[in-house]
Amino acid sequence: MTTQAKIQVTSSELGTLWMTYISTSGRLIMYDFFRIKTIDKEAQNILDSYITEVQNVQNKIVNIFNNEGAVIPIGFDEHDEHDEMKGSSTLYDDFFHIMFLRQTMKLNFGHSAVYTSMSYMKEVNDVFKLNYDISNKYYMLTTNYLLTKGVLARPPGVTMPKQVEFIEDKNYMSGFNLFSDKRSLNTIEVGYINEAIEDNIWVMQLLTGFAQVAKESEVKKYFIKGKELAKKTISELSSVLSQSDIQPPSTWVGKVTDSIQPPFSDKLMMYTNSLISTTALGFTALGTSFSMRNDLPIKLGLISKDTFAYAKEGAKIMIKHRWMEEPPQMEDRNQLTKIKE
Repeated sequence: MTTQAKIQVTSSELGTLWMTYISTSGRLIMYDFFRIKTIDKEAQNILDSYITEVQNVQNKIVNIFNNEGAVIPIGFDEHDEHDEMKGSSTLYDDFFHIMFLRQTMKLNFGHSAVYTSMSYMKEVNDVFKLNYDISNKYYMLTTNYLLTKGVLARPPGVTMPKQVEFIEDKNYMSGFNLFSDKRSLNTIEVGYINEAIEDNIWVMQLLTGFAQVAKESEVKKYFIKGKELAKKTISELSSVLSQSDIQPPSTWVGKVTDSIQPPFSDKLMMYTNSLISTTALGFTALGTSFSMRNDLPIKLGLISKDTFAYAKEGAKIMIKHRWMEEPPQMEDRNQLTKIKE
């Protein structure tokens, strides 16, 4: 009689499940606070139903960890008063609450798609597929809500092509010469630039609120620095669109109230900002790879350099305050094989 070997979770699966659990536990606290403070019933229902569905993802991850004998990450606990203060005044308006959900859904289905390609066990694959499907569903719900309310700007329109064209001139890639005309942006380049501007408008508002309520002075200064970096990025990328006579997006992502009562801990706000910063690095790199006008990779590269330096500074602050949970480590074979004296 033979027994079938149990398929174990791999290192990459453990790492991606760990990251998904941490990020989900943190955002659930924020979604719940936004739901409580949301006035518009339709917006509140969207947040409420999302919370219910995504908790299923978190539960499935816990089940896998338990089955594998792996410790459950601490993450963020909704019952920990340090991670959420439900008695605080609302920090953002209803439109921002929905915009926050929309933006984090973009992060979610991007991460889930990548994590799916790194998974081998069916149970793990099912978790990321479920997370992707839920994220895609609520991205569309929030997008349609904001469009209906007239607060979400669509990307620039374009005349439809009538025939296929091929690139014939090497000057198609030029853009350095200040005294020569740059070609108009193509639709792929416009798409990435438009998306980056929209994301940074949202980040600017998010960090404005975070800076108002942060307790630690260095954290407050860090959020202000991030807000200024977002403003700089918006300005630089908007000028690129304007040079091609394209109107930059003017998305209204909601407003920040005058509250100075912290609804979230500095730890949770720093983690959220860290997640956004590191994801922005990946998105900017993707935009750079699809930009064929040679001045654009330089500009996007400088933005990435500033973003990387900012994210690194944030990581140092989190480590200093013991806010950064360490991911599961591979075995240190050198340490295990060291001869005891």
